Amino acid sequence: MALRDHPLFRKFISLHLPAGDYVIAGSAPMLAHGMNRTIGDIDIVARGKAWKAALELGPAKRSPLGPAQRIVLFGGEIEILDGWFGYSVDALIEEGEEIEGLSFLPLARTAEWKSALRRDVDLADIESIREFLSAAP
Repeated sequence: MALRDHPLFRKFISLHLPAGDYVIAGSAPMLAHGMNRTIGDIDIVARGKAWKAALELGPAKRSPLGPAQRIVLFGGEIEILDGWFGYSVDALIEEGEEIEGLSFLPLARTAEWKSALRRDVDLADIESIREFLSAAP
């Protein structure tokens, strides 16, 4: 299935956030790379015009996982944040990988932040990412 056919990505695309000012983070990069990973939401890290556009869509509140502000849309299926676990937002967005016209956090960076959180689901994802990357040509 193309990403644009996935219900969560259709919702994200409907927001028309300006390219170059966001990166899709969370576990969605695993799905974008074709890994067998179910996702229940999409986390977006935004800056500049994308963050300003997001502020027009809903109120920003403090994220429960850190000092970032977040905007929750579609009943929690889309979360737009102005930070990501202490990383430089500019650096994360600049290193984004384009897949089907959308910008995603690289898998290596995804494994890195999941290693810091070390939740059970993150540990399983880290192992899956390592296997995926080691099998890549």
